[in-house]
Amino acid sequence: MRRTLSAGLACAVLVPTASACFAEPSPHDAVSEFLVGWQTGRYDDAAGRTDGDPKVVGKALEDTGVQLDAASIRFSLKGLTTDGDSAVADFRAQVDLGDNNPLWQYDNKLPLHLVDGRWKVRWSPSVIHPELHPGQRFAVEVSTEGRQPIEDRNGDPLQREATLYVAGVYPARVKDPVGVCERLYHLTGFPQDRLLSRIRSAPPQDFVPLVTFGGRKYAQLRDRLDEIPDLTIDKKSQPVAPAEPADIIGKVGAITPETEQQLGGPQLAGDTVGQGGLQKAYQDQLTGSTGTKVITYDLKTNEPVAELAKWPGRTNTTSVKTTIDKGVQRAADLAVSGTAPATLVAVKASTGEILAVGAHEMDQLRDGLAGRFPPGSTFSIVALEALLRAGVDLRQKVPCPADRTVGGARFQQASVPSGGSLTIRTGFAQGCVTALASLARRVDAAELSQTAARFGVGVGWSLPLRSFSGTVPQAAGDAAKAKIIAGQTVRVSPLTMALVAAAVKSGTWRPPTLVTSPSAPDAAAQAPPAPQPGPMALDTATLDDLRGLMRAGVASGSAAAAAAPGEDVYGVSSGVAYVYKKRPRPLSWFVGWQGDVAVAVVTEAADPGASARIAGQFFRGTATAP
Repeated sequence: MRRTLSAGLACAVLVPTASACFAEPSPHDAVSEFLVGWQTGRYDDAAGRTDGDPKVVGKALEDTGVQLDAASIRFSLKGLTTDGDSAVADFRAQVDLGDNNPLWQYDNKLPLHLVDGRWKVRWSPSVIHPELHPGQRFAVEVSTEGRQPIEDRNGDPLQREATLYVAGVYPARVKDPVGVCERLYHLTGFPQDRLLSRIRSAPPQDFVPLVTFGGRKYAQLRDRLDEIPDLTIDKKSQPVAPAEPADIIGKVGAITPETEQQLGGPQLAGDTVGQGGLQKAYQDQLTGSTGTKVITYDLKTNEPVAELAKWPGRTNTTSVKTTIDKGVQRAADLAVSGTAPATLVAVKASTGEILAVGAHEMDQLRDGLAGRFPPGSTFSIVALEALLRAGVDLRQKVPCPADRTVGGARFQQASVPSGGSLTIRTGFAQGCVTALASLARRVDAAELSQTAARFGVGVGWSLPLRSFSGTVPQAAGDAAKAKIIAGQTVRVSPLTMALVAAAVKSGTWRPPTLVTSPSAPDAAAQAPPAPQPGPMALDTATLDDLRGLMRAGVASGSAAAAAAPGEDVYGVSSGVAYVYKKRPRPLSWFVGWQGDVAVAVVTEAADPGASARIAGQFFRGTATAP
């Protein structure tokens, strides 16, 4: 009341006219009601504070949000000056364009004047933006680049071109955009309002992608899509079909309502999303950056007039370069292509780089890199390093019976060599479980664990994909140690054992590497990777003996089927009983190397030599690989 009375008294003294006495003392309320009404969607209230036609003004304010596809528009008053019956308010607009774009911020002025004693905003389109003029509208132009490739070590792509089908419209040609979006919603599940806002905010003459389909889905819906008026199908060829190792590379699919919600943007129809493997792990680096522009268009000609703002989009888009060798990968694929389920992991012995991951009726990622299998007597590679350090003589004779008990634990040997007793060297080469288990009392449990760690078993390495380095249980007595030596209670992946072979070949255990660039998936998408363990040198005093053991395994032992032309093949094979999901699952292992290529093979087969045959075929294939 005091404010009203004071204003009235001042008016009576200074201005003798009746109409002026009832004039609003300040334009502040007019400015506030206009901006608040616009910001909160009360367009009639905002329009009532202008001198324009309320229907025209209200529609113009509402269309601004539609044309910009704005998530919100907010204002802040920066200043207000009055000069008689005229005033000017300075304000800042903040427009959230959605899809993770930056805020569009701009400054503008509100001209005001007194009309019949009330302050009114002088209406023109420039009230919305200083460069918006009569006969013009806003539009948001979005541009995306194609998905970047995943490459092998030589820069060759590890995916093939595939056709995607993008359903979209040209806004200026669409007679019933609401109807188009409603029918697409019923076919795809994409929110109708989001589809409609993309049409209404896009440049009128540009093709606006709405929904993307893979070949199979498009074939299913083609007839129904053809029935939608003004809908256009644009075929796009993109490198999205994975080459081998397909499980490692990962599939790429079209954006769906579910993935669009999960990713949160900036993702639009026509974009692609990794559905597994490296494509998923490096989604942010591989997807094309989204650029955004705010442009004014002429309503009559649908031609652009002025560019008001521009965001170039993300700059971290890059290809992903792997250590995979396509020639070695082809050899792995051919080697495992038999009838039994099998997986093969090959690494470069001198570096730990993963060269190939092959699989038949098994999964390259789940089984090859992250499998949790008992390694059987191939684990005696690790155990014998500990035994050698403990002073065991490889020439010592040990019995190889069909059945033996060590510390209360029973071990059985399926194929007993003639003569009954073997040297430790021969027992290793032949994979005699009962002979090797009997050595448990000759090695300390702590030394077994420490030796396993030097071979990387149980060491937490870092890969961009799920993997398993292995576990070795605590050994409380001879029975527990014997089970470790026999590889019954240990769990490893084929990758673990390929790195064990690489360590014996090179003299140093090295952590695995799969991707050389970029260094890690985008930290915004995933937690930063754990620190990579460093190389660990093996005991030089035992290396020659270990290599001799591995050579004997192929030259005169159970892994003879792995022999191949060229450099000597080193390795050992074994069979092991395994129960998986309550089902017996006999496994055959081979672990070894030829040249600088170390390999581990696991086959679901009762024949202990099955994996050695696969390894031999693989080594013969790598000899002819380009």
